[in-house]
Amino acid sequence: MEEKENMSREQGNEPKHQPPAKRYIRLKPFSFLMLVFGLVLVSAGITFFVLTTGEDKVVEVVSPQKPLERKEFQKLYDAYDELKTNYYDEIDEKAIIDGAINGMIDALGDPYSDYLNEQEAERLIESISSSFEGIGAEIQEWNGYIKVVSPIKKSPAEKAGLLPNDIITAVDGKSIQGLSSSEAVLLIRGEKGSTVTLSIRRGESPETFDVKIVRDVIPLETVYPEMLENGIAHIHITNFADSTYEELLTAIHEMSAEGMKGLILDVRQNPGGTLNAALAISDLFVEKGKNLFQYVGKDGKPNIYTAEDGEKLTLPVAVVIDDGSASASEIVAAALKESANIPLIGLKTFGKGTVQTPMDLSDGSNLKLTTAKWLTPNGNWIHKQGIAPDIEVPYPPYAMLPYLDPSVELKEGMLSPQVKVAEDMLTATGYDAGEIDGLYDAQTKKAVQALQVDLSVEVTGILSEETTFGLLDKLRTKIQEEDPQLMKAKEVLLEKIQQ
Repeated sequence: MEEKENMSREQGNEPKHQPPAKRYIRLKPFSFLMLVFGLVLVSAGITFFVLTTGEDKVVEVVSPQKPLERKEFQKLYDAYDELKTNYYDEIDEKAIIDGAINGMIDALGDPYSDYLNEQEAERLIESISSSFEGIGAEIQEWNGYIKVVSPIKKSPAEKAGLLPNDIITAVDGKSIQGLSSSEAVLLIRGEKGSTVTLSIRRGESPETFDVKIVRDVIPLETVYPEMLENGIAHIHITNFADSTYEELLTAIHEMSAEGMKGLILDVRQNPGGTLNAALAISDLFVEKGKNLFQYVGKDGKPNIYTAEDGEKLTLPVAVVIDDGSASASEIVAAALKESANIPLIGLKTFGKGTVQTPMDLSDGSNLKLTTAKWLTPNGNWIHKQGIAPDIEVPYPPYAMLPYLDPSVELKEGMLSPQVKVAEDMLTATGYDAGEIDGLYDAQTKKAVQALQVDLSVEVTGILSEETTFGLLDKLRTKIQEEDPQLMKAKEVLLEKIQQ
């Protein structure tokens, strides 16, 4: 789901095993009449009891006017009756029922299990279609807050500067503390062209800042290939959808036609997706018969899934990961590391080792429950631990700078944290802003003027909206061009190719 709760698209049924189809009984006319007659007798009030042995169980078959009851729900029924009878105002029965279900889910203490009412369930279905409208960020509930797992590549969220682990404290000025990720999604999403303001807390700072984001159509392309120098291909997978495996195969064939000698598989800031897509992609790189992962359901017994026959990629491969690589990304990273001896480069991954299953309810609402945990090929559970890279390569400091708000005009004489951020960005992109102290002095103004000349905008020395966006674009380009993790992966592959 956009603003997608992480794992909202996780296909939790045991991988590659579909539930049996529902069976229906065809009744002959005579049988149908007898069935109707039987129902008439029941509706007339005939009641009987069937006693079962063991645990003193009693199953009661009653008239349609008297619902079957379960003892464990008696307290819930009593509370509902008290509300309906004695609460001073009219109650919203649907809201009360939804709240009761939400309460049961919340009591699990599992941020990945959720109840989605009809409207939220529709959003879930939309989020796995070819596109949707919103800001393009994966989120999850975390300690009562909503945390960004990862912005989607080329989305408004990415362009606005949202980063993994940012905490969203409010939407359009309304606090969302305590909301489920599904409830937060309904506030964050909206029509193309509309604006939403998110209040963000980043890192250890207790301060928040506002980010205005214009919503747009978010296409669900998931694979982005490019050919680098020396025959090294770079393929970035942004999430794992049903189409991702075929997209990846197409990209690999395209890169092979261009002379690919080595492949960098990039799952940074990839929050996950469907389990079967992760397994199919892992299978491309792992020798037949070797473990892909282990699936542990309610019975606690691991089911081990192994690589099968099929197309295999045998040229040198490296995988780049970071703290935004979660769930399905971690399944792939673990499989390639432990069963194919493929190096992982970058930062420790997010650490999500559970699988969710969406289950439709009769009224169109949905339960998304954690139904299993998964283990790496060697039997390691990485939940809340993450997967450590073989070669750790941090991001440069300028890649993790706080947000610079384009709507705030900065000019000479101002002293503020935003000025300090601007000075950091100017310095990182090659403009001499002088001492980085948060004071917009003459040297800062001179650096902004040089930037405005390069951007071909009016030279005022004032950091206003147009200039700020230009500065952010320059910083983003620098991060992409001087990507230290990608550079290290190229270095590792070159060594392998030359061996």
